[in-house]
Amino acid sequence: MRLVITTALVALASSAAYAADAVYSYDAAPAAPAIQAQHDWTGGYVGLNAGYTGGKAKGSFEGESAYVTGSGFIGGAQGGYNFQSGSFVYGVETDIQATNAKAEVKDPDDKGGVKHKWLGTTRARVGFTPTDKVLTYVTGGVAYGNIKSIGDDVRFNKTKVGWTAGAGVEYAVDNNWSVKTEYLYTDLGKTKVDGVDIKFPTHTVRAGVNYKF
Repeated sequence: MRLVITTALVALASSAAYAADAVYSYDAAPAAPAIQAQHDWTGGYVGLNAGYTGGKAKGSFEGESAYVTGSGFIGGAQGGYNFQSGSFVYGVETDIQATNAKAEVKDPDDKGGVKHKWLGTTRARVGFTPTDKVLTYVTGGVAYGNIKSIGDDVRFNKTKVGWTAGAGVEYAVDNNWSVKTEYLYTDLGKTKVDGVDIKFPTHTVRAGVNYKF
């Protein structure tokens, strides 16, 4: 009789322990994945850029016109500020560039032409973010720079003010760094020298990197 009772008590204890294990032994639920914050374009930034610039220089005198194309390297620094509202980004940017772009007549008996030594712009930017890290934008504003003669027949070296407009795409690598590519058309207007109207508008394609602080 005692053996039967003892066996029953052991079986009951084992069942209770198993039930306790069933209640309290379980795998921990997997942690919810962290939600990554969207990139915010708001803030000031500085950066560097480099690229290619070129165009067609035009000289006009008494109804007659002559054209010569030219190109060169361009590179410099930029800085600006963005403000983001929803998917739209508004900002202002200024830059200063060194360049060796020139349009020159190749005839050794009639050497001449024009060149830029430096260019700068101050522009508004209006952009849209199709994704939080990609900013597409249009831009436009004031341009200024140097235009200088090549050759001895016509001599000038002037600083001119004009306008510029273009578009670009910028990609945020992380919270601080971004890379961009941009196109700008720049026109500093006419330079009148000895009755000759001279223009050298340029098309610029450049890539750059920005640091947002």
